[in-house]
Amino acid sequence: MQRTLRTFSVDNIEGFKQNLLNWSQQYETIVWLDSNQYNQQYSSFDCALATDEFTSIKTDYFNAFEKLKEYQTITKDYIFGYISYDVKNDVERLSSNNFDGLDFADLYFFQPKKLIFIKDNSVEFQYLKMVDDEIESDFEIIEKFKNLKIEESNSEIKIKLRIHKDEYHKKVSKVLEHIHRGNIYEANFCQEFYAENSTINPVEVYTHLNEISEPPFANFIKIEHQYILSATPERYIRKEGSKIISQPIKGTAKRLRSKIDDDKIASDLSRDVKERAENVMIVDLVRNDLSKTAKIGSVKVEELCKVYSFKQVHQLISTVVSEVDENVHPIDIIQSTFPMGSMTGAPKVSAMKIIEKLEETKRGLYSGTVGYFTPNNNFDFNVIIRSILYNEEKKYISYSVGGAITAKSVVEKEYEECLLKAKAMRFALLNSK
Repeated sequence: MQRTLRTFSVDNIEGFKQNLLNWSQQYETIVWLDSNQYNQQYSSFDCALATDEFTSIKTDYFNAFEKLKEYQTITKDYIFGYISYDVKNDVERLSSNNFDGLDFADLYFFQPKKLIFIKDNSVEFQYLKMVDDEIESDFEIIEKFKNLKIEESNSEIKIKLRIHKDEYHKKVSKVLEHIHRGNIYEANFCQEFYAENSTINPVEVYTHLNEISEPPFANFIKIEHQYILSATPERYIRKEGSKIISQPIKGTAKRLRSKIDDDKIASDLSRDVKERAENVMIVDLVRNDLSKTAKIGSVKVEELCKVYSFKQVHQLISTVVSEVDENVHPIDIIQSTFPMGSMTGAPKVSAMKIIEKLEETKRGLYSGTVGYFTPNNNFDFNVIIRSILYNEEKKYISYSVGGAITAKSVVEKEYEECLLKAKAMRFALLNSK
């Protein structure tokens, strides 16, 4: 599918970015990806907007990867979208029977008529031929765009816990029993915070959440009345030519105000035996997943347990890479690694069965992935964590947090880590206008 390319130079790129996000709200379908110019090795752009749906695929988990493969192969263009956690049921003989207050489709991708990339001070418009006569006028409108402020658009929000503290203790203790019996080594156990009969202004809440966190894989998704407002720091998987990159996060410490104390807590995290063990277990799982499609001997660990610092937290991140043959289909690479190890556990299938029984909420988009495919079969996908999910029609708001439970886990500390991870979402919801 041919696209017309036009590039413009912009002086005030931050102002242009906000105008662009506000301008895009006129469309029913939006995928907005923002790296917040975070200094990272693997990156294609600072920011991308895909909007104005031309073709799309929306499906439940049954044969989801096969349907996506067919759609991606036929389209031969940029497609943007998401794969929910529950597409695990297409990969393994599993099910998702927990409560779902959001009703997102299990998998959704679309081909945008309008695609805009920002890199440094350069803005590149890539429009399908049918709308390329709008490039010039769209650029001029976006440059001067002023959003109409919606006064007091957020209702009073009462956040509730799906699992209360005592119940959390019981459930995590059950995970530990499975670990001590040798059924699993590690499981990522998650809990939901939610609000009913509540309305928000999604752009304002997302903007606030992103300002609090400034992560490298932030995204704003709108599909009619459903929204993802995400400040995720984690990459799931990326393909650059024949190279595959996966960057699991495991290990968290809070940021401190004093630079001396903050440096110390980051240093302590890098040497923490329990946190490193969590990370190494998932690195082994990712290596195994990548080996299913990799050239023999090409799976390597580029970085092991490196501390990366974000506004709210320090994280331990590892980078695992592999090489694939040209004839390996990009969807097969994703299918053979899905869902990501950092959000499941080890062994993966056993951990998924256990957490499905103990969790109270269907994960859906949480711990799924948002990303895109390019026309030449490259792709980049994040992990949906540190995210607010919103169904405007149902007036239902949800955010979930989780933690890796290992033999060395202390239940009280795991609970505190969950509250630390939930802090930014809670603050953004309760303090946006």
